[in-house]
Amino acid sequence: MFLHSVNLWNLAFYVFMVFMATLGLWDVFFGFEENKCSMSYMFEYPEYQKIELPKKLAKRYPAYELYLYGEGSYAEEHKILPLTGIPVLFLPGNAGSYKQVRSIGSIALRKAEDIDFKYHFDFFSVNFNEELVALYGGSLQKQTKFVHECIKTILKLYKGQEFAPKSVAIIGHSMGGLVARALLTLKNFKHDLINLLITQATPHVAPVMPLDRFITDFYTTVNNYWILNARHINLTTLSVAGGFRDYQVRSGLTFLPKLSHHTSALSVVSSAVPKTWVSTDHLSIVWCKQLQLTTVRAFFDLIDADTKQITQNSKKKLSVLTHHFIRHPSKHFEENPAIISDLTGTSMWVPVKVSKWTYVAYNESEKIYFTFPLENHRKIYTHVYCQSTMLDTNSWIFACINSTSMCQQGVDLSWKAELLPTIKTLTLRLQDYPSLSHLVVYVPSVHGSKFVVDCEFFKKETRSIQLPVTHLFSFGLSSRKVMLNTNGLYYNIELLNFGQIYQAFKINVVSKCSAVKEEITSIYKLHIPWSYEDSLTVAQAPSSTEISLKLHIAQPENDSHVALLKMYTSSDCRYEVTIKTSFSQILGQVVRFHGGALPAYVVSNMLLTYRGQLYSLFSTGCCLEYATMLDKEAKPYKVDPFVIIIKFLLGYKWFNELWDVLLLPELDAVILTSQSMCFPLISLILFLFGTCTAYWSGLLSSASVRLLSSLWLALKRPSELPKDIKMISPDLPFLTIVLIIVSWTTCGALAILLSYVYYVFKVVHLQASLTTFKNSQPVNPKHSRRNSSVHHLRFICNDAEDTWPLLIYWLKNLYYFKLNPDPCKPLAFILIPTMAILGNTYTVSIKSSKLLKTASQFPLPLAVGVIAFGSAHLYRVPCFVFIPLLLHALCNFM
Repeated sequence: MFLHSVNLWNLAFYVFMVFMATLGLWDVFFGFEENKCSMSYMFEYPEYQKIELPKKLAKRYPAYELYLYGEGSYAEEHKILPLTGIPVLFLPGNAGSYKQVRSIGSIALRKAEDIDFKYHFDFFSVNFNEELVALYGGSLQKQTKFVHECIKTILKLYKGQEFAPKSVAIIGHSMGGLVARALLTLKNFKHDLINLLITQATPHVAPVMPLDRFITDFYTTVNNYWILNARHINLTTLSVAGGFRDYQVRSGLTFLPKLSHHTSALSVVSSAVPKTWVSTDHLSIVWCKQLQLTTVRAFFDLIDADTKQITQNSKKKLSVLTHHFIRHPSKHFEENPAIISDLTGTSMWVPVKVSKWTYVAYNESEKIYFTFPLENHRKIYTHVYCQSTMLDTNSWIFACINSTSMCQQGVDLSWKAELLPTIKTLTLRLQDYPSLSHLVVYVPSVHGSKFVVDCEFFKKETRSIQLPVTHLFSFGLSSRKVMLNTNGLYYNIELLNFGQIYQAFKINVVSKCSAVKEEITSIYKLHIPWSYEDSLTVAQAPSSTEISLKLHIAQPENDSHVALLKMYTSSDCRYEVTIKTSFSQILGQVVRFHGGALPAYVVSNMLLTYRGQLYSLFSTGCCLEYATMLDKEAKPYKVDPFVIIIKFLLGYKWFNELWDVLLLPELDAVILTSQSMCFPLISLILFLFGTCTAYWSGLLSSASVRLLSSLWLALKRPSELPKDIKMISPDLPFLTIVLIIVSWTTCGALAILLSYVYYVFKVVHLQASLTTFKNSQPVNPKHSRRNSSVHHLRFICNDAEDTWPLLIYWLKNLYYFKLNPDPCKPLAFILIPTMAILGNTYTVSIKSSKLLKTASQFPLPLAVGVIAFGSAHLYRVPCFVFIPLLLHALCNFM
């Protein structure tokens, strides 16, 4: 039995690794906040009007279509073209539907109705037939060319109009955003056809799973073009990520490269977007009402009143996007806001000389200006902080120059304020405003509403508290704590030594309040200064609140900023902040950032095991059990040191030049380092996970063979084992030729799968035969090939798993009977005959082979190669697998 070949200590280790992997997977798939997005609903029945494409275009792209979204009377009116609005094109992503445009399209329509259609947007959507472009990159270029044709077709719909657009705005979800960026790489594409690009959960940096070379080549072409031509690309681009709820595309992949000479690109996580403040999953990012409202507000603020189209002014576009997606001052956007405001009229002026002040406004009958003289406060304090619970868009805080009791004009500081979920705040460093004499807080006359305004002067050192994070290997057994005993309104807790993606912590904030009648709200904001990935937590005091602390982007090497926990508190409460390492979240970060590399480590373990079996066959004449050999041969020190040494040597120019001369691809470890994905001991951890996965897959494979053979025995008792076994049976060449023809005419993945099914059948049939005759007669040793066959089954299964995405894509798109281009076709041509020979291989026929010793040496360097070149490029893994199988097959002839 399979388990009998494993000792208890090793079995305990494999069970422990399963437990560790389960913790990491749980954190990735369940360890996030609940979905706080509000669903966006249509007020009228959505309609999708198919836009007729030129016949040549429709014939060239038979599966693709272009639609115009509409509702109610708008849809009826626009069935008769041409159009009069502002064109926006929505591009769906992997397996995405053109109907996903309805959320933002409906909200934009309602907004246009509110302003009596002074301006309105026409939302178009492309139907990519829900292609699985994340699994197969062969159709990405085709999609890109079709979108180019769609843009030209859309602009023709406005021909002859007074304010006809010359460009379109694009919203791309997931891979649709990458297709939009790829438009610029087309030779005949005019860059001014796109005036704005907003991408949602688009993996810009690298593919989530690099399953074929077409998708990695596509990424390389797009990213290299954008980097090399950044000075000439004037396209304003915004990338919005979903945060930790999006476990399909981690947010770190969505951040556009920061180039010093390219300032028209912004990247932000939805949890940091003002008025959104929620994390979204990969699908809800297209219908999350909070985010879509923010996007539509930005679109309307981007309109140029003269052209009635989206402005061509890059500075204004970036300013609008920053206003709505980065820092919102609780003011309506103004391109050139008035800095000086008149403070005249019948108002009451009240001087305030205390350092801490609170005013509760309720049914105010007249306007009040509260003035704070700054001269005396500058001598004692460094900063002033003010907050208001009235979240209207009016100006509320000003500064006066050389004033005594009142001033007629003041500097409007409201533009420097920041909007938070329940308050708007302003923090000023007094040293930065030496000419200001007074701070003025304006309280308007209100009826039937109540709000609170607070201000306080403070020294920075009393509100900035340093809290070193706990060590990575403390495993949550130790913690660090700070007490906030003062009655301040605002604190900055500096989280020292926190800046790597492999760090993860839990922060617990306990608030204890004095007896108060009204509900007290506190806001805790995790601020990451090197990227826009802030997150906010709103808590009611008194309470105990737990906050997860982990990163999407590691701190750059040349960045000296410190991550902050900004606390907007109540003066009636005391706060205790405790931080400790979260081991489960660290495992979650390992899975999130490196889980895609696990198949490469599994194959590396299996190659080492395969090497041991071949060598034992060469040296002793018998093949040991898979589990026994896995324990003996699958050791990380046989692989990792070589990869580390190669990475070290690549730091030298001479070795780099030699590497280039040999035309070797870039080392995957170097790529991960460039993406700041450097976990300590990550390769060792993944290797151990790979060993565990290889063990349990072996157990599953062995159990499956036994179960299927039992079912076979129940249905049909196999005949006796043949006495004379031929290497090549009469039907073998015919079957091989048929499968190669299937590969050539349809899909290589389909042929490999059929070969795999045939191989499984032969192994199951052999197991059933052995089970039947093991008690009735001794089994000839030359027939004892079950262990070897089952091991081949695991290798072939691994190759079959790598072809599954292509097979699914082909089956889903059967209007293309032949998959073109087909990355699996070359592999199929080699693997199918190899599998046919291995299906008839016997131990006795190869143990005397002169090639066996050489064949037993190849898996070791190939195991190193899998880690070196396949962990970030999974499509290379089958190339390392079929080589030892091919050599094994050749052992029958040499």
